[in-house]
Amino acid sequence: MDKRLFDEMIATRRHLHTMPEEGWTEFETTYFIVKRLREIGYETVLAGKDIIDPASVRGRSEELVNAAVERALGNGVPAEFIEACGRYTGAAAILKTGRPGPVTALRFDIDCVCVQETDDPEHAPNKLGFRSGRKGLMHACGHDGHTSVGLAVARDLFEHRDALCGTIKLIFQPAEEGVRGAVAIVGSGILDDVDIILGSHVGGKCKLGHVGLVHGGVLASTKLDIYFEGVPSHAGNAPEKGKSALMAACATAMMMAGIPRHGEGASRVAVGKLIAGEGRNVVPAHAYIQTEVRGETAAVNDFMVKNVEQIVAGNALAYGVQSRIVVAGEATTIIECPEILDIVREIARDVPGVEAIDELSTPAGSEDFTMMLKRVVEHGGRGGMFRWGCNHHGHHKRDFELQDTESMPVGFEVFSRFVRRVNRCEG
Repeated sequence: MDKRLFDEMIATRRHLHTMPEEGWTEFETTYFIVKRLREIGYETVLAGKDIIDPASVRGRSEELVNAAVERALGNGVPAEFIEACGRYTGAAAILKTGRPGPVTALRFDIDCVCVQETDDPEHAPNKLGFRSGRKGLMHACGHDGHTSVGLAVARDLFEHRDALCGTIKLIFQPAEEGVRGAVAIVGSGILDDVDIILGSHVGGKCKLGHVGLVHGGVLASTKLDIYFEGVPSHAGNAPEKGKSALMAACATAMMMAGIPRHGEGASRVAVGKLIAGEGRNVVPAHAYIQTEVRGETAAVNDFMVKNVEQIVAGNALAYGVQSRIVVAGEATTIIECPEILDIVREIARDVPGVEAIDELSTPAGSEDFTMMLKRVVEHGGRGGMFRWGCNHHGHHKRDFELQDTESMPVGFEVFSRFVRRVNRCEG
């Protein structure tokens, strides 16, 4: 990898690590990306509403967005930029070579995780001076690395555009955490002419020096926000007049843990958050649950969703309260396109620093890139996903680290060489 590109990529990652932003609030990150892409020389740079279908947006909090806009304005993001984005985040650059060839899309996600970074002095961001500057927010899943790899690839491809054919779309996706953003990207139509799409993720079961080809194991998932509304009353002198939303929520949380496992594939259910009640002596009138289900197949995931819906409806009836379920995120399973994975495998073998190729198919979380891949395949295209390894302590943990100077060049090389291969200008 060219030293100039390497130095810029590492500096970018460390800068982005200091300013993490959670899904749908990435205004400063989006502005940074757009500025860089325009500085590189891209004529077509899209942001916010130009690549987002508002009707397809999942799990977006207007309260968090408002706070993020105020923060971004205070940190120098122009008001006209936020207005032009329609108060949505994410960006894309389109490189048209003017020569016939495939339309190839690359996906890089940009959001962070709601995790407080460790104070351990040996943790690389602490040791080297680029820890998160925002309480309760951290790039604890490597998306700062993804974004920085994407920007380095963007510069490399632009500088070598005369050797390429067709069209390349570089998509910087918001709100991957909670699998919320890809559906809105898909809904914008930006992928409808794509012939080939490639995505990646750092880490997972892939260690430093390894590249993993994702054949399967990406679980379909639905993220659900559950609301109960009861009737308040004085808990001491009129408890019989109240209808407890808290009790309905607690019963729901316990019963979800008892959903039967499925014989046709792995299944998961998790209750991540439960907030309820108004005060010690008031029958609770409001309760809110954040939960998720996952399945090794779409059918298994649907089975889990239906069970949650039945449990919620049953407890609402039993406790005399009202209930409402909102889908806050969704992802499907990976569609395997062997010919694309074969290209990645062949490329990865020649990348400096790659010691092994892993064939990945065991259950390992969810990823909304699957929604993008699904749309491309539905329109007659192909795609795939790979992992570039790092030695981490666990994703979404406060001491997550990715050995940027060693791991990120591998991700860069695979992406760059892939495009040079599939969009190679013949003659």
